[in-house]
Amino acid sequence: MSTSRFRFRPRPGEAVALISALGLLLTEEIALGLAEEEDRPVIGAFLVAASGAGLLIAGAVLVLRWLDVRRPLPLPPTGPNGREYSARALEDFPMDAVRPLLLGEQAPQLGQLYSAWMLARAGRPAPWIARRLDIPLDAARLLVEAARG
Repeated sequence: MSTSRFRFRPRPGEAVALISALGLLLTEEIALGLAEEEDRPVIGAFLVAASGAGLLIAGAVLVLRWLDVRRPLPLPPTGPNGREYSARALEDFPMDAVRPLLLGEQAPQLGQLYSAWMLARAGRPAPWIARRLDIPLDAARLLVEAARG
C-alpha cells in the first residue's frame, strides 16, 4: 500500500501574512544591530512589541486553518432516496474496486464513499478524508489513488 503525503501549502493570504511577519522581524534585527548604544533600549522595546505582533499574526493564521479543518463539509441536497449525487460528479467512480469494501464487517456506507470520492477528486489526502468521514484509511487511499489515475 502506498502512503498518502500531506503537504502544508499556505493559501496566498496566509503566505503574505507569514512573510510580512518574518520580514518585520528580520528588519528589526538589522535595525538593532546598526543602532547606537543609547538607542538600543528603545529599539529593543519596539522589537518586543513587533515580535508580539508577529506571533499574533502567526497564531491567527494557525487558528484560522484549524477552524477551516473543523468546518462541516457541504453535502449534496437531499432527494427522495437520501443524499443524491449527480451522474457527472460520480464519473469514473471505481465501483468494482469499492464493492468488496461494502461487503465487509463495519463497512462504510455507499454515501460515505461517494463523499470520499468527491473529496479525493478535489485533491484532499487520504488520511484527511478517512478522519473527516470516519471511513477506513484503506478505502480512502483506494479512492484517492483512483482519482489521481
